[in-house]
Amino acid sequence: MTTDTSSLHRTYTHWGAYDAEVDNGKIVALHPIAEDPDPSPIGDSLVDAVTHPNRIAQPMIRKGWLENGPGGPKGGRGKEPFVAVSWDRALDLAAAELDRVRRDYGNESIYAGSYGWSSAGRFHHAQSQVHRFMNTIGGYTYSVDTYSVAAAQVILPHIIGTENGLSAGHTAWPVIAEHSDLVVMFGGIPLKNAQVNYGGIGRHTARDWLKRCRENGVDFINIGPNRQDADAVIEAEWIAPRPNTDTALMLGLAHTLVAEGLHDEAFLSAYTVGFDKFLPYLMGKTDGQAKSADWAAEITGMSADDIRALAGRMSAGRTMITMAWSLQRADHGEQPYWMAVTLAAMLGQIGLPGGGFGFGYGAIGTMGSPTPSVPMPVLPQGENPISSYIPVARIAEMLNDPGGTIDYNGKRVTFPDTRIIYWCGGNPFHHHQDLTRFVDAWQQPDTIIVHEPWWNALARHSDIVFPATTTLERTDIGASSTDNAVFPMNKVVETVGDSRNDFEIFTGLAERLGAGEAFTENRTEEEWLRYLYNQLRQRAAQRDVQAPEFEEFWESGEFIFPGSENDRVLLSGFRNDPANRKLNTPSGKIEIFSSRIAGFDYEDCPGHAVWREPYEWLGALETQQFPLHMISNQPKTRLHSQLDLGKTAQDSKIKGREPALIHPDDAAARGISDGDVIRVFNDRGACLAGATVTDDIRRGVIQLQTGAWYDPEQPGGMDRHGNPNVLTRDKGTSKLAQGPSAQSALVEIERFDGELPPIGAYTPPEIIPENQL
Repeated sequence: MTTDTSSLHRTYTHWGAYDAEVDNGKIVALHPIAEDPDPSPIGDSLVDAVTHPNRIAQPMIRKGWLENGPGGPKGGRGKEPFVAVSWDRALDLAAAELDRVRRDYGNESIYAGSYGWSSAGRFHHAQSQVHRFMNTIGGYTYSVDTYSVAAAQVILPHIIGTENGLSAGHTAWPVIAEHSDLVVMFGGIPLKNAQVNYGGIGRHTARDWLKRCRENGVDFINIGPNRQDADAVIEAEWIAPRPNTDTALMLGLAHTLVAEGLHDEAFLSAYTVGFDKFLPYLMGKTDGQAKSADWAAEITGMSADDIRALAGRMSAGRTMITMAWSLQRADHGEQPYWMAVTLAAMLGQIGLPGGGFGFGYGAIGTMGSPTPSVPMPVLPQGENPISSYIPVARIAEMLNDPGGTIDYNGKRVTFPDTRIIYWCGGNPFHHHQDLTRFVDAWQQPDTIIVHEPWWNALARHSDIVFPATTTLERTDIGASSTDNAVFPMNKVVETVGDSRNDFEIFTGLAERLGAGEAFTENRTEEEWLRYLYNQLRQRAAQRDVQAPEFEEFWESGEFIFPGSENDRVLLSGFRNDPANRKLNTPSGKIEIFSSRIAGFDYEDCPGHAVWREPYEWLGALETQQFPLHMISNQPKTRLHSQLDLGKTAQDSKIKGREPALIHPDDAAARGISDGDVIRVFNDRGACLAGATVTDDIRRGVIQLQTGAWYDPEQPGGMDRHGNPNVLTRDKGTSKLAQGPSAQSALVEIERFDGELPPIGAYTPPEIIPENQL
C-alpha cells in the first residue's frame, strides 16, 4: 500500500479499472485492464490532470472574506483574488465559522448537500465523509433525489411501489436478447453514458450485449432527436419527433391500441388499478379531445399513419419499452415515465421475459447487466438530527427565499436561513440551471467552504478552499453495488502540492470542534479500509460467498463475486403471484391512476398520465424569437464536468469550445459551417460553442452536451466555453417532484465573427501570498 514508482498500480474509477504506469514518481499512462472489452478513453484525462497548472496547491481564502469576515459585502464571489494561507489558519477559520453558525442560527443553517459523483472509493468518498462529519457536529440541511432522475425517483414509487427498473433490477440483457422481438427506445440507449458507473465499473459490456441482441434478431427503434443515441451495431430505425413530445406520442399509441382492440384488458384488470379513470381522458370524454394518432401527429410532427403502424408493430410481438433518464429532466418530466408504464401495461407484457419496460438502459454501464450486485461497503455516516431538507435542484430558491415554502410530493418544504454552504465532492456549476440566476443566489450565504483539487467554478465562487487530493494520490477500495467486482485503489503518486484528503481535512476540523474521536473513531486510513473490507466480507458470507482476506485481495488486484442473474425479469414475481408479491403501492398493483397523487391536487401533475405543454418547446410561440430546441445531455468525453481539463475532453473541443451538433439546414440558414464558433443565446444568457454540422441531429434541434467548465467573460456575462446551463431555465418539473427541467429550452444561434475571447476556465485566479497582505 505504498507508492512504487517503477511498476504498475491497479486503480479504479467511475469509468473503468486501470493499471497506472509510473516513471520516477510521475504518471506515464493509465492502461485499461485486459479483461475490459470496451474500455473508456476518459481515463487518459487523469494522466495530465493530476499535475495540471490548474491544481490548487494550498489552502486559499477569498480576499474579501478574509478582510471583512463572514456576512460582509455581497457580490465578491467569482470576482476577487484569493490569499494563500497555512492549513492551521484555514482550519481555524473554518471551524470558528461552523461553530458560530451552529451556535447562533442552528445546524439547519448549514447546507451540506454536496451533490455529485466524487470518487469511486468507498472510504475517500467525499459525500460520505462530509455527511459523517456534519452529523458528528450536530447535523445539517440536506438534499433529496438526484439531478439525474429526480422526477422519476418521485413518480415511480407511486406507480409501481419502487425505483426498480430505474437504477437497478432491470430485465437482464440475456433475456432481452433471447425473448424480445422489438425494443422501442425513447431517447435511445446512448453508450457514451454507459462508459461510467457510480462506484466504478470493471468491464464495459453494454455494447457487446446490444450486438448480441441484434444478432439474435431483435429490432430496435430509436425515438429521439439524436441518431447517435443508438449505437450503429443495433441498426436502429430512427424516428425523430419534436423533443418533449414523447408523452403525446405514447398517448397516440395507446389510443390506437384501444381503437383497434389491441390492448390487454385481462392484464389491466388483474394487475393494475385506474385504467377506467384514464380511459375517458384517452378517448376524449373528459376534455372533448381524443388523444388519437392524428392528435399526436400534430404535436409530435410525425405522421399519424406512422404512429398507428408503430402501435400495431408493438402489439404484434414481445416488445420492451425503454426510456432514457434524460426524458424526465424536462418540464412535466414525470409524465413520460408514467405514460411509459401505462403503455406497457396496455400491451400486457410487464413481467414477461423480453417485455415490459425499463428506464435508463445505457444511462450507466451496468444497467441490464446480468452480473450479481456487490454488497458494497459503506462508511458509516451516523444520524442527522436535523430534519430540514430541500429537493436537490431547488438550491437557488433556498438561498433567495429563506423561510419560503414550496410544494413537494404531497408536503410543504420550508427553506432554511442558509448561512454556510459546505461542498465536498461535486460541482453545482455543472448540474444547476440558469447559472446567471444561480451565481446571484450563491452570493447570499455568509460563507462557502469547499474541498477541490482544481480551480473550477465552484472553487472560484467560494470563500474557504481546501485543496483536496485526487483518486491517484490516496489509497482506497473501489466497489459498486451494481457491478460484481471489488478493486484495490492504490496510491499511485505522492500528493501534489500541499493537498490533503477529505478524511484528513475533516479530522482537523472535528478536532477543533471537539468531535475528533467521534469522527475518526480513533482509526487510521488503513484501519478504516480494513474495517470496510471486513464489512464487505461479512455481507458476502451472508450470501455464501467467501471473499479473500484483506492482504490476499490487495495482492491479487481484484475480487469478482461469482454467479449471474441471466434470467432476471423486472416485476416477474408480481406477474407470477400478484396476491403474495404485491407492489408497495396503496392498491398493491400498478397504479395507472393514483388516488394519492390526485389527492395532492396538483394541476401540473394530476392523478394519471397526461399531456401538458412544456413551457418551452417547438410548438410554443417563443419559437418566433428562439426557434431551436436545445438538448443538453450527458457528455461522451468526461463524467459530468470531471476532468474537463484533461486530454480526452480537450481533444473534442472546437477552437477551445464545446462542440454543438447542428442540422445542415439550420446551419445553412444562418451561414454556419462545420468548425465555426457560434453564439448560442436566449433571454437567460449566451455562450460560445463549436459547430458540428451533421444530419444525425433533428432539424430544429441543437445538442450541446453538459460539463464544459463555466467560464463567463465577466460575472453574469457570456460564457466563453460552451456551458449550456447559462441557457436553461431553473424551474421544477412539477409540484410533485420539483426536479430539474433543463431539457425544455429554446435558443437561437449565430456565427460568431468577432475576435475569440480566450478561455479562462483553466487559469487559476489571482493568488496573493499571505505575507504580502
